[in-house]
Amino acid sequence: MESDLRCNESTPSRRSFLQLGVAGPAVLASGILGESFFAASVRAASLPRGPFPKDAVIIDANENPLGPCSVAREAIAEISGDCGRYSFWLTEDLAKRFAAQEGLKPEYVRPFPGSGEPLHFSVLAFTSPSRSYVTADPGYEAGMHAAKISGARVVKTALTSTYAHDVKAMLAAAPDAGLFYVCTPNNPTGTLTPHADIEYLVERKPAGAVVLVDEAYIHFSDGTSALDLVRADKDVVVLRTFSKIYGMAGLRCGYCVTQKETIDRLRRNQMWDSVNCMALAAATASLDDLDHVPNGQRLNREAKTFVTAEIEKMGYKQIPSQANFIMFDVKRPVVPLIKALKERNVQVGRLFPALPNHMRLTIGKKTEMEAFLSAFRQVV
Repeated sequence: MESDLRCNESTPSRRSFLQLGVAGPAVLASGILGESFFAASVRAASLPRGPFPKDAVIIDANENPLGPCSVAREAIAEISGDCGRYSFWLTEDLAKRFAAQEGLKPEYVRPFPGSGEPLHFSVLAFTSPSRSYVTADPGYEAGMHAAKISGARVVKTALTSTYAHDVKAMLAAAPDAGLFYVCTPNNPTGTLTPHADIEYLVERKPAGAVVLVDEAYIHFSDGTSALDLVRADKDVVVLRTFSKIYGMAGLRCGYCVTQKETIDRLRRNQMWDSVNCMALAAATASLDDLDHVPNGQRLNREAKTFVTAEIEKMGYKQIPSQANFIMFDVKRPVVPLIKALKERNVQVGRLFPALPNHMRLTIGKKTEMEAFLSAFRQVV
């Protein structure tokens, strides 16, 4: 029986789960008390709490409302009877499949339970009290919270006028950097950082530092992937996830792409070397469905075009987005509007302090966007 309740991004899905448990061994090794870590993790999420009624419009967590493709669902059903056994070989199967499609060495691809786990492990591996964590503001926050565990200084730099990562400012602000985090398309703005800028950062970073490129939303964009830099054996880690275009946020499957030596370094912090067997089967099947990504792109584009046109008619300007969400200026503090929409059973994205008058809105089904517009007109 389907539950009458749905959970949002904070209960926990995608990367917020890692803030509650994945880094446990590293925390103990560093002498940080578990209670303090838990308290910091809860604060780190900074998200409104579910659960939500079944009929709620939940467009806050950048999920894909269509869910997994049909072949992924079939793969889940087929393997469900084997869930009583560990399935380590499926991890290698997924790595080999993606590597073959992208022209990578199989040992350069490592699946994890979501892309948040390798993000946290990268921060733990490459930052410290003497090596800073460098990110954009506004940007995805999970790495900053992982830096609290490693004791690293967190350096935040403003985006450029086109909402790209300002790589020159990032370099200038942290000559002691251990890890540069570049999310492209960026969360929450949905904007791209040019590949040439990432190359500039890689070539000029401090010795021993790495550049982590989070491509969670790359499938929704026309941007150039940084996988070519991994092929060239640069100090780059690329993250991918099946949570977005592939509609598998709740299944928890992602992977990092980098040199084997770097993967081995990340895995030192890993508590259990396995991924959910149903997630692995679904992810591998999804890669073979060549129609899934273009269909998802088309449906997302149609719904986004609809809602952005209506928002613009109302006089609100959006930041040009190449992701499955938008951010637009509501011309007033956004928090009261978030609360007012929630009272009308519509859940939108959280506050990003660097842009206090902007609302982040996940692109759902057209019917969900219509419901949002109806509620939004009421509260403004």
